Amino acid sequence: MSRLFSRTEHLNLTGLDAAPSQVLGSVRLVPLLRRDVRCDLRLGLRRYEEPIGVVDLGGGRNAPRPFYASFVPHAFVASWTNDGADASLGAALGPHDGRPLGRFARVHHRMARREDEHALRILPLHLAMEGFLAICFAGPDVAWPEYTRRAIARGLSPRVERSVRGARLPGFDDALRVFEIHDRQTGILIFVADALASAFVVPHPDDYRSLHRTLLEDFYGELLYTYGLFYPELAPAYTEIDTASVASLADLATGVARMRREWADHAALLAAGVLDRDVRVEDVYRLGPFQLQRFVTGLALHEENHIGERILRADGTVEYLKTYRLSDAQTRRAHLLEKLAAHGWHLSDTARALSTTVPDLVQRIEAAGFSFLFKPDVLAAARRATS
Repeated sequence: MSRLFSRTEHLNLTGLDAAPSQVLGSVRLVPLLRRDVRCDLRLGLRRYEEPIGVVDLGGGRNAPRPFYASFVPHAFVASWTNDGADASLGAALGPHDGRPLGRFARVHHRMARREDEHALRILPLHLAMEGFLAICFAGPDVAWPEYTRRAIARGLSPRVERSVRGARLPGFDDALRVFEIHDRQTGILIFVADALASAFVVPHPDDYRSLHRTLLEDFYGELLYTYGLFYPELAPAYTEIDTASVASLADLATGVARMRREWADHAALLAAGVLDRDVRVEDVYRLGPFQLQRFVTGLALHEENHIGERILRADGTVEYLKTYRLSDAQTRRAHLLEKLAAHGWHLSDTARALSTTVPDLVQRIEAAGFSFLFKPDVLAAARRATS
């Protein structure tokens, strides 16, 4: 984590307002409406025939080239202008980048790749997941005697995380198909059983309409799939105008404004786990007057944690946003790795920082799926000490 996400910033929805939520089964969708629609940044879609993507992440001249493999059904192409003029979506219609790797895979060159002077190809949400997977990926940087040769030589490679496609979330397909898309809608908050699954924002209403159904191809945490099965119905959120207080059009306008504030407050309350909180940020690419970033929340145990990516205008307006909710298990893994790295992968120092013992720490790391880090005798000694 020392080289990634080293800066802390505030995460919010500057420039956007929440509209009334729409509920179907366990799915609640909150439309996000843009106050000031501009056209100097646009987001287009590029589909891939091969469902699996292998991304060459680059590397040093003498270092092994790391790869990232995942389900990559499409990319976004961001086009922009520097002077506020309308941006073109032509770049999204160009030839596919990368090269086929057999029947079911395609090799891509990096998560975000410049394609033109004013066009950038992004593999949506994978940019954020790559950063999350890279946390402490190199493993121990000191050859402590407790670690295996594999851990010293290869670190945590390969590191794997599981997720669920949006099409598998119960009722999500139907909700996206039947719910209204507003005239100024450029984003959406997706809740499953009133747990925030994802926030999605794009620059322009036309972009949103063309990308709306791609939400089914995104990946979501397994926790949300479980919530959708266990809680099949939600109560709609209502707010009313006191008709006794309405005696004029001005009174009616006041009542409508109050209802809109209550809808926005309700959405903010449900999304408090990611919005209006501090996140650790890494700058990824500058798009003229815009900045592409990825971020992660504080990885606090027993709290809601998210990763994501965003494009900000110079004044802080959110032009693009995608988030992913981490499961408790993912948070525990990243929390342990972060603590180990912060203490030089020294077990005794890390155990003291976590107010626990070395045997307990070793077992926690083993339970998190990283037993391959330790020599067999270290694991056996930890089990004996805690039995």
